[in-house]
Amino acid sequence: MAAVAAAPAGDPARGERLVAELQCNRCHDGTGQAPAARDAHCVQCHQDIAAGRFQAPAAAMKRWNENLVQLRDVPSLAAAGDRLRRDWIRGFLLSPHDVRPRLHATMPRLAIGPEQASDIAAYLTRDRREGRERPSAPLEGASAARGRELYEAKGCGTCHAFSGAAGVTAVAPVKGMEKETRAAIALAPDLRHARDRMDPADLVAWVLDPAAIKPGTPMPQVPMSPAEARDIAAFVVTAELSPRAPASAPERLPLLSRRVTYAEVDRRVFRVTCRHCHSEPDYALGDGGPGNTGGFGFKPRGLNLATYEGIAAGYVDDQGERRSVFSRGPDGAPRLVAALLARQAEEAGRAAPAVRGMPLGLPAVGPEEIQLVESWIAQGRPQ
Repeated sequence: MAAVAAAPAGDPARGERLVAELQCNRCHDGTGQAPAARDAHCVQCHQDIAAGRFQAPAAAMKRWNENLVQLRDVPSLAAAGDRLRRDWIRGFLLSPHDVRPRLHATMPRLAIGPEQASDIAAYLTRDRREGRERPSAPLEGASAARGRELYEAKGCGTCHAFSGAAGVTAVAPVKGMEKETRAAIALAPDLRHARDRMDPADLVAWVLDPAAIKPGTPMPQVPMSPAEARDIAAFVVTAELSPRAPASAPERLPLLSRRVTYAEVDRRVFRVTCRHCHSEPDYALGDGGPGNTGGFGFKPRGLNLATYEGIAAGYVDDQGERRSVFSRGPDGAPRLVAALLARQAEEAGRAAPAVRGMPLGLPAVGPEEIQLVESWIAQGRPQ
């Protein structure tokens, strides 16, 4: 089992204030805060658009649905104390990584430090039910070998990846259940992280009856005995795992020789993801997004990527001065390109403290799209 450094206790009261300031309820349910208004709730908004419940002109709905892939499912934070280790939550907030390989979005890299992460973790685990029976030796008498057989027999691989565990079968979902199981599959964590995220006793209780721990969870209750739950948990936490292959960012492509226009860059890049956070209030129903009017703990930067003029106007720095997103950094890359490249580096496990990768918490823009943006800038940004 990988060692997880013990975290400072943290202050739940400060954590509660931080959860409100960081607007965690714009994505997550179960924060202990009042739900965000629908138009400000990123996930609820996307779910309503996908289901046709959102009240908007048909042309806008069609345009939105063309790019509506991300942020349709996000894990609820309810009962986090009964499922997750406090020190794991703290570490994850400081260094987010991909826990759910079938979920497009990941936890964004927030502007918080170690003390704040400890406070948030203390708040999220404040309601741990210490009175619930937790055996001191939850895996005593359990058989990892039997657990492996049960893992296969009960179809755990239908939803869960278990990267690094040799020979584990990934089971294709039953066709007739694809719609019903979509959220469960998207939210299912890679089980290689389970030994770090959960105490063995909590893992046994979760496998046996997930809804008893977290009502409404998409994790189904698979029929099994307490002994079988212990066996499966023993397999999950003791299976030999191969080391992760070193990740690398995609190779940066050379500038294009053909002409690139703003219209093409907008259609293939800005309109697809950037406008979620960098928009004009009218487009975003009164909220310009965290990258324009502020949010998720970030200052208003006044960067509107919804129009050519908005991009040309740049962003507001910490001193309140307007700066160009096309100015070049120490490595020669325009600031806008540097942010896109930084997101690729984050996905490869190499976050740059000085540059926050964009799009925030969403999949990195591909090499061809970055090539397009960089070529457009190099050509003088033609309309």
